[in-house]
This record gives sequence, structure tokens and C-alpha cells, in this order.
Amino acid sequence: MSLRADAHEIQGELAQLRRALHREPEIGLHLPRTQEKVLAALDGLPLEISTGTTLSSVTAVLRGGAAPEGPGPVVLLRGDMDALPVSERTGVEFSSRIDGAMHACGHDLHTAGLVGAARLLADRRELLAGDVVFMFQPGEEGWDGAGHMIEEGVLEAAGRPADAAYGLHVTSSSYPTGVFTSRPGPLMAASAGLHVRVLGAGGHGSRPHDALDPIQTACEMVTALQTMVTRRFDVFDPVVITVGTFHAGTRRNIIPDEAVFEATIRTFSAQAAERVAEAAVRLCQDMATAHGLTAEADFSPEYPLTVNDTVEHIFLADTVRETFGEEYFEPMPDPITGSEDFSRVLDRVPGAFAFLGADATGDPKTAPTNHSPRATFDDTVLSDAAALLANLAERRLQRP
Repeated sequence: MSLRADAHEIQGELAQLRRALHREPEIGLHLPRTQEKVLAALDGLPLEISTGTTLSSVTAVLRGGAAPEGPGPVVLLRGDMDALPVSERTGVEFSSRIDGAMHACGHDLHTAGLVGAARLLADRRELLAGDVVFMFQPGEEGWDGAGHMIEEGVLEAAGRPADAAYGLHVTSSSYPTGVFTSRPGPLMAASAGLHVRVLGAGGHGSRPHDALDPIQTACEMVTALQTMVTRRFDVFDPVVITVGTFHAGTRRNIIPDEAVFEATIRTFSAQAAERVAEAAVRLCQDMATAHGLTAEADFSPEYPLTVNDTVEHIFLADTVRETFGEEYFEPMPDPITGSEDFSRVLDRVPGAFAFLGADATGDPKTAPTNHSPRATFDDTVLSDAAALLANLAERRLQRP
């Protein structure tokens, strides 16, 4: 049987695992219940399994039995496992039982799909011309789980460095169910955070001339940051700045001592990231000075740009077309402004990352997006996710 046919045979079991994970979502780096479910699902397979020391990761190594000379190459497959601090409003029968936590980004599907790939490849162990590392990662949603796993040695888990790395991400909207998409080169933005604290002098709201109002100055900074993007940065090397929090004051007639806001910043080149770090901080500090106040501005790099290796992207796209059919791969025209810590893996290992449509509404153009409390995912795509990951590993191990 083909990998795709074998994957369909275990679709029901993968869906059961996905729904069990969905009912008990966990956030951050420490996912004990999730880790327990993954270990149970891998039990009995011919894998060398280790768990993380600083996070609830699972690393499993499958030794191939068909290397022509020596141990052969190493392929890494990754699935992230963490959920989001979102209260679920989907109404599905397997909804989250944990208040304030939800698998709103589909990582439960990533985990189940990677378990499926491990099962498929374990059955083909004697045909594999090298080793496969399965990277079950916590903490993708802002916790840098990939960075922690790299520090703990996931890229050398097979005893030698990985030669190629692949990952998938489902999307609840935008693409039809079962359709894969990706692009060569920059795929997802680099992310950074900007934290600004504007320090003034409080007073009565009726006498602003006797105070130094930090709210007015902070509001000017928020709008000035948007103007800076349009006037200081090349439109063909885009920068996105979104202020997501703004906190100041206690009552309407009190001028507070300080105002604080935070922004997320997305860039698509190292040059733009470096320039915006300097420009955003200086703008906020200089504007405060101009109004007689001071500002503490801190720029914090987070995840780097996610870049697909061109050769590995072509290989991934060809594998999708050969496994499922020409119509199941749709080239992605532009990068995505979201960010991913799989970028840290791709910084060190040639590889490719792709998206898989998993719309459960029937209309991906109007479906709730990833991170929405109403986002739903069609878990019938699990067998295709498992089949593609397994096929990528098997075929890549055969390449010279």
C-alpha cells in the first residue's frame, strides 16, 4: 500500500488523539498532560524517546535500516503542541474543558499528524536510508519552545546534525480543506516587541498646565510610529507595527504620572529589523523630550524571519503534487505577517514549512481565522498531514 493509503487506515485514531488533545489544552512550555498523551501514542513504536529538562518536549528518533554506507542522512519533522489563552466558543462536542485555554491555532492537529507520521515511518523502518527525528515542541506561541529544544540538542538528537527539516501548519481559513501552500524564500515575518513607558508628572485634569501629561504624548507616539513606517521604510521591504496594549490613568479627571503601551513589530529582512529597532526607540525618546517628558523604550527581538530553502521548497511542492495531485498544491504569492519559531530550525537546517487548509465551515473565505475563539479545524486532513510528513522524510533520505 502507498503511504497515503496507509495514512487513511489510521485517520480515525489520529482524529481521536487530536480531539483528546483539544479537550485538554495547555499553554506555554510545560504541557504535562499533552506530553503524557504523546508518549502514550508513541508507545510500542521502535523509537528512541527522550523528554525535555526545561520544557515538556518529546524527541523521538527512528533509526532507518536501509542506509547504503554508514548511518545515512537525518531528517527532522516538527509538530508544535501548545494552545492559546483563548476561551473557546466553537460549540463542538470536544470543546476545551480548560477555562481560558483553547487549541485555537490547530497545534492539536500538528501533534496528531506528527504521531501519524511516526507510525507510518516506523512501519517502513527497514526501507529508510537514514534516521528521522520527530520534534514534539511546546511553547511556540510566544515562549520560544524551538529555541529551548535546540539548546537541549534536538538538532543533534540522532547523534549527528539534521540534514533537512520540515513542518506543517494548518489554517482554519483562506485555503480549501486539503490544499497545501508554501513559497520559496521568506515565508513568515520576523517578530519583535516594543515596550514604551512615558514618564510625566501627574496632576488635576482641569489644570494640565501644572502637570506633564504622559497620555497625550504617548498617543502622539502611537500615531507617529505609523507615520514613521510609511516615510522611513521601503514599501517593497515592509514593516508592520501594531500597538496592542495601552494603559494609563485611574479616573477621567486625574492626569497620571505615566502611560505604558506595547507594540508588535513584523519585518521581512534583517536590514529592516535592524533599522526599525533603532528608529522606533529613538522616535519615542525624542518625542518625550520634545514635550518635556522622558520615555523608557525597549525593543525586544523575538522570532527571526522564517525562510524556506529554495531547493527544499521545490522538493516539498513536488512531493505534495506527486502524493495528492497537482490541484492540491497552491503557490503562496506573498509572505505571511505572522511569525514562527520553526524559523530557528530553518536558520540552522535547510528545510521547508508549509500550510494546510483545514476549514471546517465549507467557506474558507469567511471562516473564523486561526486564534479566533470560534476557529474550527477539519480533522479529516490529519491523514494527509501524516502522509506528507512521512513521504517527505522517506524521499529526502533517498536523496544524495
